[in-house]
Amino acid sequence: MKTSNRERSFPFLTINERESKPRKRGLTEIRGPYYTFVGRRYLEDLFETMGAYADSLKFAGGSFTLMPKQAVREIVDLCHKHDVLVSTGGFIERVLVQGAEAVRKYVVECKELGFDIVEISAGFVSIPTDDWLRLIELVRKSGMKAKPEVGIQFGAGGATAAEELEAEGTRDPNWAIAQARRFLDAGAEIIMIESEGITENVDPWRTDVPARFIDEIGMEKLMFEAADPEVFAWYIKNYGADVNLFVDHSQIVQLECLRAGIWGTKSLWGRVVTYKES
Repeated sequence: MKTSNRERSFPFLTINERESKPRKRGLTEIRGPYYTFVGRRYLEDLFETMGAYADSLKFAGGSFTLMPKQAVREIVDLCHKHDVLVSTGGFIERVLVQGAEAVRKYVVECKELGFDIVEISAGFVSIPTDDWLRLIELVRKSGMKAKPEVGIQFGAGGATAAEELEAEGTRDPNWAIAQARRFLDAGAEIIMIESEGITENVDPWRTDVPARFIDEIGMEKLMFEAADPEVFAWYIKNYGADVNLFVDHSQIVQLECLRAGIWGTKSLWGRVVTYKES
């Protein structure tokens, strides 16, 4: 689904035109059901209006395990109809504590339900990097994309209070960057960067961390969690319209207005521009 001057309304107004899907940069992943309910009918409205700008939908908190299989399949099929990939979110870390057989069954069922991406995170568990690499290989052999999530905050995920996270402490960013490199070498196409400890539940923000990731790995290989308007505005302001971001489903319009350069806060008004060869 490509949005062009011929298809969108007010075609005489110039905007920062987006690449058509499948894109390699400027990716937007939206959160599915977790903090608020998201079902097929809601997504039909969302995709009808903003589907050209959504690249993937991520379930959160293992919410799909509470739904009837048919409901999950309908959401997955609807996403695919609009060229939107579907991610499991990082629920595999909850499955890991139930053993290797549960993990294998989980991956098989994800494939059967039509998921495209299995996110591999370890915010609440400690797992050796070599074991993580084996999980990437398991997912890839199943025919799905492995999307590791890395970060610097121990105990990240699940809306943990800032005070608890501060007590947990943080990792050395050099370790997280080295880990991300190994995941990419193992076949991961892109790395999700956890926001906690960087721009979430931390004061001041650790803006040095995304800068180091981008410098060491490259922006196209990274997706930053930015489920807060101040955060995704900061990423757009500092890294441009083509930075890959994960936001809540309710924020896709606001984010795309920033990417397109048609609206924004005082600090971004009229300043988000792109240059494409004609």
